[in-house]
Amino acid sequence: MSRPRHNETHLVDRIGWLRAAVLGANDGIISTASLIVGVAAAAAKQNDVLIAGVAGLVAGAMSMAAGEYVSVSSQSDTERADIARERSELRSNPDGELGELAEIYVRRGLDADLALRVASQLMKKDALGAHARDELGISEMTTARPVQAAVTSALTFSVGAAMPLLMVVVSPSNMLVPVTSAASLGFLAFLGAVGAKAGGANILRATIRVTFWGALALGITAGIGKLSGAIL
Repeated sequence: MSRPRHNETHLVDRIGWLRAAVLGANDGIISTASLIVGVAAAAAKQNDVLIAGVAGLVAGAMSMAAGEYVSVSSQSDTERADIARERSELRSNPDGELGELAEIYVRRGLDADLALRVASQLMKKDALGAHARDELGISEMTTARPVQAAVTSALTFSVGAAMPLLMVVVSPSNMLVPVTSAASLGFLAFLGAVGAKAGGANILRATIRVTFWGALALGITAGIGKLSGAIL
């Protein structure tokens, strides 16, 4: 009699796209809102502020996509190199690799005989997969996906950046800085809560963390913009 399958959804399954999504949206809000507030604080016209914000959105989205693609591609290259070396070692020294895998299971709590039997059975089914997973720590869930990371970051950056840009359109020119700042901090708080909920983290801690750093960035750029406007 076969046992019913027990399907579970783990939060770690989301780590690849969640990290890129949260990073992209968070960076989109902070960088674009800071740019808008800094330019507006320098007494620029509302149309000039909007143009600067749009330019920041486009440049930021492209930068995020390129940065994510390059960094995750480097991780992917490292993973492929490690797997290639492991494949070569399995061909040249299968007994040594069997002992190495068994030793890993011994360190995890199995007795030596059982560890050797488990390692032997796993290597008969998929030797490379067993070593990639248990020796190298590479699995389907954690495998680097450069294109996915790049596209996710670019899209979420654009969505995040569009929020403070919308404030420029709807705000009175004399209230642009406070309205954009307050709305952006609200967006950041919401993003922090959503990201924490999706990742199973503490919602209050994540919300405070992202809001604090956003407020700091806005305050610094507003101060620099005000100083630059006074000097120029």
